[in-house]
Amino acid sequence: MLFAFRRYAALVLVAALGGCAMIPPEPIVTGPLTAEPPGPYAMSDAVPNGSIYQPTAYGNYPLFEDRRPRNIGDIVTVVIQERTNAQKSVGTSTERSSGATLGWGAVPSILPGNVSPDQDFNVSGSNTMDGTGSTRANNLFTGTLTTTVVGVLPNGNLQIAGDKQIAINRGSEYLRFSGVVDPRSISGNNTVASTQVADAKIEFRSKGVMDEVQTMGWLQRFFLNVSPF
Repeated sequence: MLFAFRRYAALVLVAALGGCAMIPPEPIVTGPLTAEPPGPYAMSDAVPNGSIYQPTAYGNYPLFEDRRPRNIGDIVTVVIQERTNAQKSVGTSTERSSGATLGWGAVPSILPGNVSPDQDFNVSGSNTMDGTGSTRANNLFTGTLTTTVVGVLPNGNLQIAGDKQIAINRGSEYLRFSGVVDPRSISGNNTVASTQVADAKIEFRSKGVMDEVQTMGWLQRFFLNVSPF
């Protein structure tokens, strides 16, 4: 009986410690990060119009058409140029004062005899409030990431996504990007600024020793969760 109790206690302790384990951050870039490879092109799909350029075959572009991406799997280089600067300051100041005075110079005879000039009164009050506050945030993110077209919308806009992973010794970093871009915003060398990408989602994470030293220990997180203060 004692052995079974100890075993259950150990299981409860392990479950509690597991609940206090580090929870990885929720990713903001979801969905495929690269285009699915197309299936084999069958010659039977060619249109018998005598042309050697078949628009249904990947890699076949018209003779006088530029090389801008327009199909699934095409390459788009995103130049990340994100800069945000927000500043806000507030100030409030209020003041209010009031007073009341009653003085008896001469008491009318119709009032009771116990009413005399000694019963004068003077009441005054004031209320003052001052409040100030300010906040400021500056963010700068620059870089370059080459993505692929993962989808084409009915209006011709391109859904792009991609990631880049770098591992050095025991640490690794990855950069992920997704969004929707208008083909007309893409330059001739297939580059587009991140400020011209709609629904842009940029995620930069790291794993390894540098990430672990910035994480709170499991025991400290446990007491932080159960502490009522």
